[in-house]
Amino acid sequence: MNHYPYLKKQDAQVFKAIVGEDTRQAEGLELIPSENYVSRAVKEANASSLTNKYSEGYPGKRYYGGQHFTDIVENIARERAKKLFKAQFANVQPHAGAPANVAMYMALLEPGDTILGMDLSHGGHLTHGHPVTYLTKIFRFVRYKMKNPETGEIDYDEMRAVAKREKPKILLAGYSAYPRELDYKTMSAIAREVGAIAVMDAAHIAGLIAGRAVKNPFDYGFDVMTTTTHKTLRGPRGGMILTRDNEDIAKKIDKAVFPGFQGGPIMNTIAAKAVCFGEALSPKFRTYAKQVLKNAKAMEKVFAKEGVRMLTGGTSNHLILADVWGSLGVSGHDAETVLDEVGITLNKNSIADDTRKPMDPSGIRFGTPAITTRGFGEKECARVAELMVDTLKNRTNKKRLKEVRAEIKRMCGKRPIPERLV
Repeated sequence: MNHYPYLKKQDAQVFKAIVGEDTRQAEGLELIPSENYVSRAVKEANASSLTNKYSEGYPGKRYYGGQHFTDIVENIARERAKKLFKAQFANVQPHAGAPANVAMYMALLEPGDTILGMDLSHGGHLTHGHPVTYLTKIFRFVRYKMKNPETGEIDYDEMRAVAKREKPKILLAGYSAYPRELDYKTMSAIAREVGAIAVMDAAHIAGLIAGRAVKNPFDYGFDVMTTTTHKTLRGPRGGMILTRDNEDIAKKIDKAVFPGFQGGPIMNTIAAKAVCFGEALSPKFRTYAKQVLKNAKAMEKVFAKEGVRMLTGGTSNHLILADVWGSLGVSGHDAETVLDEVGITLNKNSIADDTRKPMDPSGIRFGTPAITTRGFGEKECARVAELMVDTLKNRTNKKRLKEVRAEIKRMCGKRPIPERLV
């Protein structure tokens, strides 16, 4: 079936690349924790006529005419988001997760203000204060780390001491490569002690929160939550900012997003967000979110059995960070490359206090959101983990790699990417 008849006729080069990507996704296993598959309904909304419409402003307060249907769509997205995350206010206009964080900083801080967030080397995110980002030229970042990378325990006593000493305006939770849950109650208490706003960057686990599979920071006193809408939430690539109950903060965030930081919202993406939020409100999505965790545990057991060191000793969420250099003598870069060869896609990743370079680190990061969407259960995920270790141990054995590739293709054939998710 040709899904791109006009593209095929008009631009053969782009058509060929997209069809190639379709095939890659269909015949391989996606284990990058920040990637997932969207439903056909989300795709259709994202490819709708709303892509033609400029809608600067907010529902009922637009700068251009012709906004009746855009207002309907954005209001649907906002109401569904609030219900999903137990928030009183939602801004669904951020184009992505990083712009959502930047807009949040602009709303709540003045240049030179201090933010206390997780160190990137211990699982944090670029927008939480990595020196390569422009944000560090505007704001002052101080960091907290794990007390023990073997267990994942955060040193909350040290966090409190740093907060009292540095007086941050924002205490920032969230991560991109941390396999455990944070103690939101303690972090919220620390924020209140020093007069900081407690903010959660839930980009990686938003779907798990929405699916009630992990804790919701708003239940423990957090004020603001930023997130992407893809990853575990299974929506289009985009961002969002939620405010628990403080209308003054919500108004500042709205002004910071538009006109402070962005121009016109991407209305076709907002429509796709509305669809994905509707899917996430279904009972079936809660079953999915819980299965993501079960599948990650199944993979954890295999890696433990095979003697592969996992940072924090395993996982409590959707991802695993494995030290393949220390355990198997293969760098993260080489592990990523050979696993890609057999049809398993994941990413190289630095581990805590890594002695290797970021582009060729000691670890790999992988997770279960996408293969769970395909319908994989614990048994199948355990087999995937076995094939991963097998591949890394036999990475120079071309015959064995071909055998693994064939098995991966068979697995994908039995569990095709679904078009309906509810």
